[in-house]
Amino acid sequence: MRKSVDELSARLGVTFSDQRLLEQALTHSSFLNEHVEERMHLDSNERLEFLGDAIINFLAARLVFERFPDAGEGELTAWRTALIRTETLAGFAQRYNLGAYVLLARGEESSGARQRQALLADTFEAVIAALFLDQGLNAVRTFLLPLFEAELASLPDRTLPVDYKSRLQARIQAERRVTPRYHEIDRSGPEHRPEFTVEVRAGEERLGTGKGPSKQAAEQAAARAALDALEGGTDGR
Repeated sequence: MRKSVDELSARLGVTFSDQRLLEQALTHSSFLNEHVEERMHLDSNERLEFLGDAIINFLAARLVFERFPDAGEGELTAWRTALIRTETLAGFAQRYNLGAYVLLARGEESSGARQRQALLADTFEAVIAALFLDQGLNAVRTFLLPLFEAELASLPDRTLPVDYKSRLQARIQAERRVTPRYHEIDRSGPEHRPEFTVEVRAGEERLGTGKGPSKQAAEQAAARAALDALEGGTDGR
């Protein structure tokens, strides 16, 4: 059962001038596919996800740039990755129980989609975009900064997560003058607990494959396998 948007506004600590933006942020495309008549009144949150992703990336980059003045590009990228990865954004969404407020199709509902990390992260991005359109960048920064700060503080001994994708890209660009490309080759498991399989290629050469509960995690696993293969002279499977 979906909870009320007014309740979510109170939970977020934000009063929207245009409540329709928050409604859109909580409307999954599956709901509109099932309830075609609602398309007259609602849009899905996909466009807001796109905008929210860019805003979160920018504010995360700005925070780590200002926080770590002596860090190089690779280290800054790793800090930013810790703040914007699917698992982190899904955790932010869970703080506000966002999944309980999303409009979903019955099939998605029955498959446990409200607890799916990818859906939670996407919804969080859409809510951030709605807040930006309603109140501007400063309001978003005020909302996000405490979440980012808590996430950075939670990393044990300020240990950076290893960003294998950045390491692989730097190596392949230096050695081969091309950029690694990632492709999803399989998705298995139930809807609420999917497993993604991704391969990474440099041109036509497959460098490695990896699995994970999200595309981001699978890409990191593929990059790690590729680096291991390059260092050990083996096939990165």
